[in-house]
Amino acid sequence: MLKEYKSVTEVVGPLMVVEGVSGVEYEELVDIELQTGERRRGRVIEIERDKAMVQIFEGSTGINLQDTKVRFLGHPLELGVSPDMIGRVFDGLGNPIDDGPKIIPEAKIDINGTAINPVSRDYPSEFIQTGISTIDGLNTLVRGQKLPIFSGAGLPHNNVAAQIARQAKVLGKDDKFAVVFTAMGITFEEAQFFIDDFKETGAIDRAVLFMNLADDPAIERLATPKMALTCAEYLAFELGMHVLVIMTDMTNYAEALREVSAARKEVPGRRGYPGYLYTDLAGIYERAGKIKGRDGSITQIPILTMPEDDITHPIPDLTGYITEGQIILSKELYKQGIEPPINAIPSLSRLKDKGIGEGKTREDHSGTMNQIYAAYTSGKEAKELSVILGESALSEADKAFAKFADAFEKEYVNQGYYSNRSIEETLNTGWDLLRIIPRTELKRIDDKLIDKYLTEKSEVEVEQKNLTKKAVNKSIEEIDKQRAEQSKASARATLNDIKGQDPVSQDRK
Repeated sequence: MLKEYKSVTEVVGPLMVVEGVSGVEYEELVDIELQTGERRRGRVIEIERDKAMVQIFEGSTGINLQDTKVRFLGHPLELGVSPDMIGRVFDGLGNPIDDGPKIIPEAKIDINGTAINPVSRDYPSEFIQTGISTIDGLNTLVRGQKLPIFSGAGLPHNNVAAQIARQAKVLGKDDKFAVVFTAMGITFEEAQFFIDDFKETGAIDRAVLFMNLADDPAIERLATPKMALTCAEYLAFELGMHVLVIMTDMTNYAEALREVSAARKEVPGRRGYPGYLYTDLAGIYERAGKIKGRDGSITQIPILTMPEDDITHPIPDLTGYITEGQIILSKELYKQGIEPPINAIPSLSRLKDKGIGEGKTREDHSGTMNQIYAAYTSGKEAKELSVILGESALSEADKAFAKFADAFEKEYVNQGYYSNRSIEETLNTGWDLLRIIPRTELKRIDDKLIDKYLTEKSEVEVEQKNLTKKAVNKSIEEIDKQRAEQSKASARATLNDIKGQDPVSQDRK
């Protein structure tokens, strides 16, 4: 039988101190009954002798120290999992909020998870197609990878997140693919945008959504990504699915962590964040990966807004250390109306070389990726130089690179939020743009690939144009001939009519 305590001695923010406890464990779930009969939940975050510090999920408003009853439930916070979770929407604590039936769980799993043994980890090596050229072509996402998106205030990272959730898939496999989408600290309007977008496009049929709104307690925000990852682990390692986890916004999660840390009166670290911010973020990010002998996998795309667009801020800085690269959104491109505004130059996927090439994407992927990146960089430098020295100071090659940079942004990057490009379309678009550059400047692609994808294709296009031109000319000649014959026949008929009606002609006859 559970013990009931009425020894609450202190309440500070979302924290509550209970004295005289025994047999209580770290992370244990707590049931709190207020004097009004209302029930709230919490978890033990610190134990010192006979004192336990409890983190209250719903907040501490209205708690009376004398009349509050506390019960320690003997198990950590758990999520009831089932295949029926796919297609459903939950709050940050795993409760359904879509007016659907309650989930009948097949199992209840501790949301804190268990660390993946490094020896049992399988190396990420399979390409995931997002349908976004800047990611697929230049910063490839690999199954089992964690690739964050760094955004800024006012940038459309929500649109990018929704686009990836709609379009992402593993090529060449019949395996089941699912998306676990979790939002932390977002507004009601943003939450409704995601829900409506998923339902209208049909993406909800393969997705599980966890929504924590801005007015929800900060403590719930700390549990939300763990809930989502617990669901992802069940789908991946129990049901054998390939799961893509999209988490937005990790900055709101870190802010909630700082708020709780301040309430605990801990010594602050950089910019007021707790010293264990790195460890806490690593505990979330490292739950991605593949396990040898298991069919499923978890791939993560955390999304965070950089405070004051500062990439050296603790949140993006530590995230960059833990994860395998970053996709960076650009305000400059956004102002130009480019969708999605992904800046290719500072973006990086450290595992992109492992998921591309013959048998995965295409044999020319690596070469075109390197050449496009080098050409775009050279083009941006040439444009900056022309601003200082004038366009006349540029060489012909520099002018070609500058032209390439403009075309790259307008045709390659600017594809829209509802354009789902296959990897073949992305690679072919890259070759079309590389025609702007003189062949002598294509130094990062093998000559055999240039002959195959650039020269031969060009000859085919010329031949097609010639055939089209001949067909058009032939059609014009036939039409002219037909018109001439019709004109002659019409003239003869008119002349015969005139002769038949002329009285002088009749007299002569």
